[in-house]
Amino acid sequence: MFHVVTADVFDRPLLDELCGLTTVTRTMAKSREGLRFLQELLPTRRAMLYFTQPSTRTFLSMNNACHILGVRTSEIRNPDVSSEVKGETFEDSIRTFSSYVDLIIMRTPQAGYAARAADLMDAIPRPVPVVNAGSGKDQHPTQALLDIYTLERSFENDGGVEGKTIGMMGDLRRGRTVRSLCRLLRHYPGVRLVFISPPAFEMEPDIKAYLEAHGTAYRETDNLSDCLPELDAIYVTRVQSEHDLENESSQVDFSRYSVGVDELRRMKPSAVIMHPLPRGPELRPEIDGDPRSMYWRQERNGLWMRVALIATVLGVADEIRAAAPRFAAL
Repeated sequence: MFHVVTADVFDRPLLDELCGLTTVTRTMAKSREGLRFLQELLPTRRAMLYFTQPSTRTFLSMNNACHILGVRTSEIRNPDVSSEVKGETFEDSIRTFSSYVDLIIMRTPQAGYAARAADLMDAIPRPVPVVNAGSGKDQHPTQALLDIYTLERSFENDGGVEGKTIGMMGDLRRGRTVRSLCRLLRHYPGVRLVFISPPAFEMEPDIKAYLEAHGTAYRETDNLSDCLPELDAIYVTRVQSEHDLENESSQVDFSRYSVGVDELRRMKPSAVIMHPLPRGPELRPEIDGDPRSMYWRQERNGLWMRVALIATVLGVADEIRAAAPRFAAL
């Protein structure tokens, strides 16, 4: 694995390895000695966080994941402070970054930009890995990784993710997190997906065709009440109003696509509620204390999954696994 542009770079063995490594790193970091070991792995490496789209969780978790591994970071979070305002092309900016760092982590409002950056790196003498931290309405592969890890941890005493019925609800047409998660869930036999959304915001045809091609069962509904009792997990998403054209979100009633106390009563006692955050009215604060609400744990998982991913991309994953037994008893 060199670039991480789409969720398609992950197969099931690699997903299992990354989930295992995530648990190892977070366990090691609980001791001072283990955390010091991690921080001394990559002290000569540098990463550029090129985030030209607003971000809180992804930026902070990526930045701190780098620091846990000893990677020094620099950042650009506003293109107005870069030479792009002078007319520099996107490609020239990326090539400039690659001259100074060993890893480029990028988030853009435009779809396809991470792929353009990776293609450029593959064509130059000194390429560096590109990690897609969110590109437009298209892909968010590292979010999908932490989502898979959260599902694995949630169902570790219940047969794992295989065979589970997982609902995805909200603005599915424009939600990049659900698009990437669908691409990973096809690696888990027996998974059944239920897409819950207003008809105008249903899942895009390309993802449905992808699932059909890989034999992953799915169905669509605009009625949450009908399917809620069958779900083992529900992945709630917000309205992606930043992608609105002609204020289209306001023309649809999203109030039916929310989870609160009434919905909890109809869910399985073992069900899992997830959300990529930030949340809006689709996820009510009064359910935060319910043990089925996993979104804050999901957020914490993001830091450690990104530690595991960066360690794998920069080639120190095996070193971490080899050292893990030394810190197990600390």
